[in-house]
Amino acid sequence: MLPDVIDGKHNDQGYRQHFQCRRQGKKQQHEASRQAGNYYYPDQICGWCELKLYGLGAIIGQSIPLNGTGHASRVNHIPGMSHIRHYQQVNRHIMTQWHQFLGSQQATITGQRVQHFGNPQMELQATADATVLADLSHLGLLQIDGEDRVAFLQGQLTNDVKLLNGSNSHYAGYCTPKGRMLAMFLAFAQGDHLYLQLNRQLLEPIMKRLKMYVLRSKVTITDVSDSIVRLGLAGKDAEQILLNHFGQTPQTAHELVSLEEANIIRLPGKRPRYEIFVATENAEQLWTALSQQAQPVGAGCWDWLEIEAGIPDIEPATQEAFVPQMINLDALGGISFKKGCYTGQEIVARTHYLGKVKRRTLPLHIPAGEEANTGSPVFRSSSEEAVGMLVRVAPSPVGGMDALAELRLEALENAELCLNKAAVKPLQLLQLPYELAE
Repeated sequence: MLPDVIDGKHNDQGYRQHFQCRRQGKKQQHEASRQAGNYYYPDQICGWCELKLYGLGAIIGQSIPLNGTGHASRVNHIPGMSHIRHYQQVNRHIMTQWHQFLGSQQATITGQRVQHFGNPQMELQATADATVLADLSHLGLLQIDGEDRVAFLQGQLTNDVKLLNGSNSHYAGYCTPKGRMLAMFLAFAQGDHLYLQLNRQLLEPIMKRLKMYVLRSKVTITDVSDSIVRLGLAGKDAEQILLNHFGQTPQTAHELVSLEEANIIRLPGKRPRYEIFVATENAEQLWTALSQQAQPVGAGCWDWLEIEAGIPDIEPATQEAFVPQMINLDALGGISFKKGCYTGQEIVARTHYLGKVKRRTLPLHIPAGEEANTGSPVFRSSSEEAVGMLVRVAPSPVGGMDALAELRLEALENAELCLNKAAVKPLQLLQLPYELAE
């Protein structure tokens, strides 16, 4: 059944008034009902009457976009649909109990992404100087089951899935037949399951695409993003905090430790970083314990840590823009050149064996005042020709933004880089924390 009351208003009343508006075309009545707050739709645009609908955001004092991207979505009403089914459909991405808990911890949340815990600048500074704790709900998690799961993924991903033995993880790319990346995964195995973690904005289309290729294979693919809570812990005291709580931690990059109450992966990078996987029923207790010793921070701080470690990502704006070597996936151990065929393998192998990689991803600092977004082009100051693209962007603790940018290497010789010709200060190249092959 529908809840009796949402946002202090009777839900059924709002539902009836909306559909009375729909049947009779009374936009004026619809608007009056909307202003009265009688709708349970989370900042949606009604596909019938083109008016915004509000509600549920009052639970945490903010908007909750349906599609998790920060943009309003169109809701198309189907005549004859029961109000219960409609309620379930509209609210399929509404806050989980876990996010309600984070809201009680002062988290500001948009979609599935924690923006901050009340003081973004202080959190950024703590990320650089101290030990921080982040919710990673902005990352999606797919679970692959079935007796053909390894063989299936072996034919889809750039890395060797057979190497995942329950005590390790690795990065992997998912490509088009032309070798262009559709997604980047952190992959690992646990028991009879394989897991693929990726940018959550890509989860539904990537899951749909993978399922297209299952055919007769004995494989099932499930979205478990909301049933397994992921936490990030990073900083100088991170290892000791985990030792005090769990008694054991992974020691090397990509090592996975399985414990009774959680699984922990040590992530690559010079700064100690860990990802903790915990069941939803244990997540609140674990967060409470860890947050007493580490500063809670928003997802942007975790993005900055990923940039500092030189870890790229694929987002909707950069899908099919790169072959894996362009974003350093080979340097990150994300490509196997010894395994058998997979989608896009011919292009990836040709790039490796027959020529020098002419484009790579490097870290940049973007001065304050510049507008920077993933997918934005990068120019040489002396030319209007784009020489690269921003792969990943996050606010920097020192002001401005830090980014990973895919760049044409020859364009870096004796040249200043900028995001637009009106830029007052050039972009500053930073140092990668790992070596690139010649």
